[in-house]
Amino acid sequence: MAETLYKGTGRRKTAVARVRLLPGDGNITVNGRDYREYFPRPAYQKVVSAPLNLLESASRYDVVVRVEGGGPTGQADAVRHGIARAL
Repeated sequence: MAETLYKGTGRRKTAVARVRLLPGDGNITVNGRDYREYFPRPAYQKVVSAPLNLLESASRYDVVVRVEGGGPTGQADAVRHGIARAL
C-alpha cells in the first residue's frame, strides 16, 4: 500500500469520516467501495468531490475514507470536511 500523504477527520452531526490522501490518480474509496457506488445520488457525489475539484487536484490523489454514523447526507458532508482538512 502507498504511503499516506495527508490525513484528516471530518465530522457532521453524528457522522465521522477518517480520510487519507495518497499519491495516485483520483480514485475515491469509501468503506472499501467506490464513492459512486457508496453514494449513488449525484448530489452526494458532487459534495464528496467538491474540495478536490475546487483545488483542481482531483487527479493527483487517491482518497481512502472510513465513515461511520449518521445518514447519507451527514456522511457525505463529513467526507467532504475530512478531505478539505487533509488538503
